[in-house]
Amino acid sequence: MRKKGIAVLLCMLLLTGCAAMESQSKTTKGAVYGTAGGAAAGAVIGQVIGHSTKGTLIGAAIGAAVGGLGGAAVGKMMDNQEKEMRGALATSEAASVSREGNLLAVTFKGDVTFDTNSAEVRPGLYSEINRVAGVLTQYPDTLIQVEGHTDSVGSDAYNMDLSKRRANAVKNLLVQRGVSENRIETIGYGKTMPVATNTTEAGRQMNRRVEIKIAPQTQAQTK
Repeated sequence: MRKKGIAVLLCMLLLTGCAAMESQSKTTKGAVYGTAGGAAAGAVIGQVIGHSTKGTLIGAAIGAAVGGLGGAAVGKMMDNQEKEMRGALATSEAASVSREGNLLAVTFKGDVTFDTNSAEVRPGLYSEINRVAGVLTQYPDTLIQVEGHTDSVGSDAYNMDLSKRRANAVKNLLVQRGVSENRIETIGYGKTMPVATNTTEAGRQMNRRVEIKIAPQTQAQTK
């Protein structure tokens, strides 16, 4: 039954993109198709990594959000959320905010958030977590994926486990501060998704991070 639901979700996402393409100009057709494809790919990734329907839905939301799927109302909601999140973290040296399409991301620097080899969030970061949770609770129509990442030092297995534990630690703090657990999926990527070179300490510091991805629910997901 769950596999059937996933297949229906993927079909709805792809059909939505195809239907939209019929009414779009040649200039925008590629973007619409890319959005639908991104949503479907995100759904597949969410299912493979999370092995759960919730993981599939959040993966689809992230894939769709990167392409900007959602219309003017969704875009406005994400604009407002981005503005509030940037304001909340404006003075933080441990967290940064970025935006791609309708996907909002908050990145916590691992070296500041955790002690070496630890998955316990430093108490000094609780104020940032409080502010992030405060914004998230104001926008319940978004889905959240907490991702853990490490540098390349150490074994694959060790880094994968550490990244998962750190993602779960951040999730638990968000839930304790009022963010619905049903909205959140956690994923550990270990050292598989670096954002900088691992050959320098500066690069390794950038790779040691926890990212909170925030995406609007799509129409297909809310049915």
